[in-house]
Order: sequence, then structure tokens, then C-alpha cells
Amino acid sequence: MKITHVRSHVLQYDLPEELGYSQQYYSKRTAHLVEVETDEGITGWGECFGPGNVALANRTIVEKVIAPLVSGHDPLERDVLWHKTYNLLRDHAQKGMPLQALSGVDIALWDIVGKVAGMPLYKLLGGAHRSRIPVYGYGMMLKRESVDEHIARFKDEAAGIIAQGFRATKMKVGLGVKEDVRLCEAVARGVGDKGDFMVDANHCYTTSDAFYVGRALEELGAYWFEEPVAPEDLDGYRELRSGLGVNISGGEAEFNRWGWRSLLESRGLDIAQPEVCALGGISEYLRVLALAHAHFTPVNNHVWGSAIAVAANIHLLASMPALPGGLTPWKPMLEFDTTHNSFRDELLTEPLNIQVQVKANDGYVGVPEGNGLGVEPDRDFLKRFRVND
Repeated sequence: MKITHVRSHVLQYDLPEELGYSQQYYSKRTAHLVEVETDEGITGWGECFGPGNVALANRTIVEKVIAPLVSGHDPLERDVLWHKTYNLLRDHAQKGMPLQALSGVDIALWDIVGKVAGMPLYKLLGGAHRSRIPVYGYGMMLKRESVDEHIARFKDEAAGIIAQGFRATKMKVGLGVKEDVRLCEAVARGVGDKGDFMVDANHCYTTSDAFYVGRALEELGAYWFEEPVAPEDLDGYRELRSGLGVNISGGEAEFNRWGWRSLLESRGLDIAQPEVCALGGISEYLRVLALAHAHFTPVNNHVWGSAIAVAANIHLLASMPALPGGLTPWKPMLEFDTTHNSFRDELLTEPLNIQVQVKANDGYVGVPEGNGLGVEPDRDFLKRFRVND
């Protein structure tokens, strides 16, 4: 079997409403899918993390840089191809967009392996440690409105997400530390005693400001405080973890095993959040997972993107060993963006129906049983939303 083609499908549409987080507002939804074809008619699908123009840049890397390196080779030799590609690009690709591009290709190769083997991804990875995954609903985005309007909306939205059956919910902050504390108080009221809530700062604080917000989160009983400071600020992470009683999480902006080694050795995380569509794909994710568990750091994957990314993460969460183990071990949750996302809800020939599963199964979803990722995109849908320029 040989790889014959590697194609990118960058998809985009206008959102019904503008959304924001601590760094920017955005009005378009983007997804970057990778399709790897073989001479035996077996096709694999992957996804690259990165919105907007980042996706367009990554498309060039996939098709003009990585595709020539892997075409003509056996897709089953995914680890050989990963290291060949990384080593040849090492001077240019230790972090960032080249790793995002490689991630999509690598995930597609794993999909092919599963289809050739006739088994789902989670079985290729050693089996399911859990047959269903708890899900948390991510929402409460920033908008161009007053603080008081944010507060009222966040409280109602938090209550609504929990009412839909999600096990927990996560909010955005970024209006300013005093205003953000008021937002967190509103979400805590909206959730009440019906679930956990988490706070995602998208690295908008200095360490001192993060302490200010973090102390409020201690009192409010937040489950974790995500990306409180810049991802490069390993000392800040360590100081926050040692000085606060709320879990400190992060890592979505870290790449490959070498970057993760430094992050984990700094002892700044209570919960690690690797992004499989960015750090180097499933091959590298497994090495990062092993590193995290070697440092006794629980892993709760960062998930953002289309149904391809969601399906891949369900398999990874199902196959993740319990840490540290026991009769009632810590359970990783599937992150689910509750805002409008046609690339997740309408992309597949057979939808995952996450929201329906959550409502019907007390906040849990099952694992796809088809071969490989167990999902297939609708090609008519791809044509409809593909960005051609």
C-alpha cells in the first residue's frame, strides 16, 4: 500500500453571531481537514488545529511541504513517516503551524491503519478503559456588550448548559480582573450545586492578576483555572499552582514531547490539556500522555474543531489509563463547544449527535465503533463550505 495523494480541505462559514475570548472577536468558523488517499482505495481523515488564515497557511504546509515527504510511502509506517518529516523540518518546525499541519496528516494515517486492521482507533491503542465519556459544555463567550449584560447572559447560559445534561461547564474571561470575578460569581450562581464550572483565561493575565482572580475562584469552588498566564511563563504557572487552591490547567499551546517535557518538569500544572490536532498528531500525543502520567499529571484533552477532532478525542479519552487508579478513579471529560458549529454537527454522513447523547445518557457519550476514527465526512458538505483561494 502506498500514499497517492494528501489533500487539505479548509472549510469556512459566517457565524450567526460574533464571538470572542480574551484575545479577539471572530465572526467566521473555520476547520482544516486532511485527506490521505492510498493506491488501494483506503482513505484516512485528520484535522489540523488553527482558525482563519492560520488554516490557509497550514494548508500550504500540508500540500507543499509534508505531502512530498510522505507520498509514495506505506501509510502503515506512520511512526517512520512522523520522524522522517519532523527530522527533515526540524530547523523550521519544532513548534507552531508546521506541527499543526503534521498533526492532521498523522491522524489521517492512524485512521487508515484502523481501516486496514478492521478495528476502531481505541482498540489499536490498547482497548477502552471506559466505554463512555463524561462531557462538559463550553460556552459563555465574550461579546461587544456591557459588563452587566455579560453577567446576566453568563448566569443564564451556565444554567442552560447544565440543564442540557452536561456534567460541567466552562466560561471565558478577559474583561478585566474585577469584572471577570463578577462574571465568575454569576456562573457559579447559574450552575449552583448541579455541576462543576471551569474558567478559561486564554493567557490574558499577569501572574499577579491571575492570583487575584484565582483567589476568588477558590472561594467559588471552580474546578480548574485554564491558561491563566502566557504559555511561555513556566515560572508563573508554578507560582500559581503552589499558591492557589484551584486546579491550574493548560498546555493547548505546547508542542511535541520536548516542549511538554519542559512544561511537565516545571511542575506548574494540576491538569494537562494537550491538543492532538496541534502537538504532532496521535503519534506524538501518545508520547505526551506517557510523559504526563510519568509526572503523575492527569490529562484532560483540549478539543476544538470539527467532528473529526471530536471523534479522535473520544477514542483517545476512552483508551486513556486511569491516573492514579482505584475504585473511583479521576475521569477525563470530553470538551464540547456549545456555540454554533456546523463542521461538528453537520459534517458527517452519520453525525455523532453529542448533544442528543448527553441529554439521553446523563452527560455521557459513547465511543464510535467503526474502523479507524469511525466517521466519514459528507463530500457534498465539503464542497459546499470549501475555501478555494
